[in-house]
Amino acid sequence: MDTLEMVLLYDYYGDLLTDRQKECFEMRYYQDLSLGEIAAELCISRQGVHDNLSRTEALLRNMEAKTGCVSRDQACRKAAKTILDAARKLQDSDGASVSTLAQTIVDAARELEE
Repeated sequence: MDTLEMVLLYDYYGDLLTDRQKECFEMRYYQDLSLGEIAAELCISRQGVHDNLSRTEALLRNMEAKTGCVSRDQACRKAAKTILDAARKLQDSDGASVSTLAQTIVDAARELEE
């Protein structure tokens, strides 16, 4: 799993982690510190940092596998984009009723995006 995916999982499930897990994760993914730098900062071994991060990453993946919140959100965003694109095409077509309907679709899709 790449960094972007891990950060996205953390955004969703980070509040469920311990303070130490959050601290290690944030140092690694947000501050881009090496395992050695994190170990020195937290006064633990490099292996301890590695183990903590491995468990944290596995926990985040497991939460997503069980709940699917991130994948559902991404699917909703993709659907909203498809709806918006189609509605914009309708808006450009002739006919007042088509244009009004298209505006209703655009408004609903924008609500989905939020």
